[in-house]
Amino acid sequence: MVVEEITMEDFASSLDRVLILPSGTVEEHGGHLPLSTDTMVAWAVAKEVERRVPVLLAPPIHYGVCTSTAMHPGTIGIGFDTMRAVVRDILRSGFDKGLRRFLILSGHGGGSHLTAIKEACEDIVRNLEGIKVAALCLYDLLSGEEGIKETENDSHAGEVETSLVLYIREDLVRGRSPEEYPEFPRPFIVRDKVRYWRGGVWGNPQKASKEKGKRVFQIMVEKVVGLVRAFEKEY
Repeated sequence: MVVEEITMEDFASSLDRVLILPSGTVEEHGGHLPLSTDTMVAWAVAKEVERRVPVLLAPPIHYGVCTSTAMHPGTIGIGFDTMRAVVRDILRSGFDKGLRRFLILSGHGGGSHLTAIKEACEDIVRNLEGIKVAALCLYDLLSGEEGIKETENDSHAGEVETSLVLYIREDLVRGRSPEEYPEFPRPFIVRDKVRYWRGGVWGNPQKASKEKGKRVFQIMVEKVVGLVRAFEKEY
């Protein structure tokens, strides 16, 4: 069930389900991918999971913590404490309504962003007896998978992300930005990262394809479905 589309009676009758909370950003993704790439990927994966197993799918948190891309055009971020507070408040409110199981899926892999989410989850688990929470970055689910990319140092707006958006919303992909691997000075104290990372890409979008995106998407969906089923079985 998609939470924003159901009634309060529907919600009240579904309290035994896992609530999936997608998390993304409004963030530059090179000159070829939309600013909502992270949210788009998290939502698309969560929506396919919702089609396969009975869950509650919450509206996504569309803003996130963006540090490396904070000064690039298009990035509109929120602070670490704000992110932590938003996640904590959503979990607490869901718990107050009778929900007990929560799965947060982040389409953004930023370290500060994920730490804020995990700190909020840890705080909630310490203070609310009976709540069960899992939080992860979708790209961590690709660990150990062979043959899904050709680019060794692939990351932001590179081969994998571009492939995913080609599969999910090909109409929003505007060509391919040049391959880029930024080198920041040491020590890593840089105020204006745009100076060292003008294109906002980390990887090689040229290697992306819709077929690769489909495979990555399917891996993510299947693993999240497995997590939901394990959640339901254990708790």
